[in-house]
Amino acid sequence: MSEAAAIPSALDASAASASEQPLPVIRLPMLDTKRELFAYEIVFQNDDEDEAALMRRALATITDGALARLVRGNRTFLRLTRDLLMEETDVLQHQPRFGVLLDPQAAADTALVERLTRMAQRGCPLMLDAGDVELEFNAAVEPLLKVVQFVRLDASKLDPATLRTRSEYLHARGTHVVAGHVDDHSTYRRCEELPVQAVQGQFLLKPEPVEVPVLTANRLSLLRLMKALQEGNPGPVELGQIVRDDAILSYKLLGCVNSAYFALPRQLKSVQQAAIFFGAARMRNWIYIMALSGMGDRPPELLRAALIRAHMSEKLAQHMAPEQREMAFTAGLFSLLDTLMEAPMDFVLWHLPLAREISSALLENKGPFAPLLEQIRAWEAGDLRSGEVQPQVIRRMAAIYLEATQWADHVYAFADQRPN
Repeated sequence: MSEAAAIPSALDASAASASEQPLPVIRLPMLDTKRELFAYEIVFQNDDEDEAALMRRALATITDGALARLVRGNRTFLRLTRDLLMEETDVLQHQPRFGVLLDPQAAADTALVERLTRMAQRGCPLMLDAGDVELEFNAAVEPLLKVVQFVRLDASKLDPATLRTRSEYLHARGTHVVAGHVDDHSTYRRCEELPVQAVQGQFLLKPEPVEVPVLTANRLSLLRLMKALQEGNPGPVELGQIVRDDAILSYKLLGCVNSAYFALPRQLKSVQQAAIFFGAARMRNWIYIMALSGMGDRPPELLRAALIRAHMSEKLAQHMAPEQREMAFTAGLFSLLDTLMEAPMDFVLWHLPLAREISSALLENKGPFAPLLEQIRAWEAGDLRSGEVQPQVIRRMAAIYLEATQWADHVYAFADQRPN
């Protein structure tokens, strides 16, 4: 699917210039009350690298702008060691969109609190990762509460009444509240009623339980398009006919494939030409992407997550035959189809004549693509442990992930646009 394979990731290249290794990080979104991006958190995957060395590499990628490209210039929080906070965080002075996550124990470190106070005065965003620590009139954490602009609460550890009381207490102080570890939709709905600025957690990637699935007219139309793209294995001419009456879809497709990112030798003027150039299977996957973006009522970070999974699946399937790599891409993209369509996966796939290998991976966690999806989910959750996974595997996953985010952000920019 990704012609971008021939184009090195900017973050990869920048990281390699300093260390010859991709930075093993993932970006985790925090969403505001409208489910738009509020901020990213940068989380470091566990590998065999010394923590201090890893943090210094992270600061180097901030300095050269590579990490800013990974987060698209959005507000971002990351953890840094005490030594770096005391000695080298002047880097952040010139990057006001980058902030620091702090543990409650830092409040007992007078020198560190003084340093953080100066950083806050210079405009550096600071977030206290409070977890379930009591905050109301707690003298032990008060030094930090006076300097941070944001506090993240652990919604999985606090009962609903305490979460509400604590959110209201912080809100009354003028502190922005982030509800973290919001891993199911019932918790998310509770957070919607609280004075919180953002939520973060696995709820974004999970379908909301429904008793009776009901598809809107827009989603039914999308499923009909997807079914047409599967039935009869359409070639370039048929693909062009399928989308010829959808001006917006054609506009997005041609705008993306003709962009400078792919550096084509000539401009492609029709979907049929694009399908001939890229191949029908690849173009079918492109149409899926552009069509899914047209729903408009799903969080943008959700579609970005699906795009990242698709690209990573294809890269992890490089040892497979070309047609299987295209199916791996589809499996990765469709792994979030239930969440995108707001309906159970078996209900959605019942409408689609997918290859058995794809449906088995999505419904039964079986077949050649199931291990790929499991590895990607483990990466997303930060569950790759250095004691269980060889360092070279983590480095390979890091390179694939960084390339996938760059590719996904580029494609999403075209998928989300509208003709003038």
